[in-house]
Amino acid sequence: MATRIDATLVIGGRWHDFDFARLELLKLFAEHEPVRVQVVSDYEDTAAIAASSLLVSYTCDVRPSESAQRKIREWVEAGGRWLALHGTNSAIDFPRPKGAECPRLFPLWADTLGSQFVAHPPHPPVEPWRVDIADPEHWLVRGIEPFDTDDELYLSEYHDRDRLHALLSTTWSGDATGFFESDWSVETRGTDQHLVMYTRPLGVGAVLYNTLGHCRGHYDMAPMVAYYPKIERGSWEQPQYYELLRRSIRWAMGATE
Repeated sequence: MATRIDATLVIGGRWHDFDFARLELLKLFAEHEPVRVQVVSDYEDTAAIAASSLLVSYTCDVRPSESAQRKIREWVEAGGRWLALHGTNSAIDFPRPKGAECPRLFPLWADTLGSQFVAHPPHPPVEPWRVDIADPEHWLVRGIEPFDTDDELYLSEYHDRDRLHALLSTTWSGDATGFFESDWSVETRGTDQHLVMYTRPLGVGAVLYNTLGHCRGHYDMAPMVAYYPKIERGSWEQPQYYELLRRSIRWAMGATE
């Protein structure tokens, strides 16, 4: 008889179709009968998170308190596995006269996650780009071929970069119009390589971060835009993304292969 597995799903924030993402993630959790999921919209109930066997997050511009940052870090270091998706590493002040700014206001959070979102190429539309397999032998991506997606391409600042194990990556340079830090030329940044999915070991636990997963419906930019003209599903329309999510949830449950 299988043992019950308690999971916490943190999902919420701004500018995304969280109803869609919540439903899709819960359907994936439902493939594992022993998993019982509590769903919350921020990171402040750290006692509940600490009592869980695994943590999955899909947030955008949700800024945890210093206490929550510290306690979740301690939970990971003690053996917790955290699957972080898309905008979990974001703090965005928008709009601003010179473009959206990403303040460096949670250094412990960014260090725990291994990165902080800074910008993405301009949209709409989101232009298709290639996702490359950085470590084809790792079981989380083994057998998955490079694929094209019209997701948001995250341009991030990395923390403890040498300890991040790249699983997916991409190549891009150019102008991230609409963001204060818009110059992403090789001359300025020193590289055109960006991580898309990676693991970040911490103590005896780890974070698995996948920056893919943008989604937006007609009403998710309110009040700035009352009716957003295009429904965006990004990598949620790619079968490779669902395979990555299935493997990642297994990883969060403790699988090693």
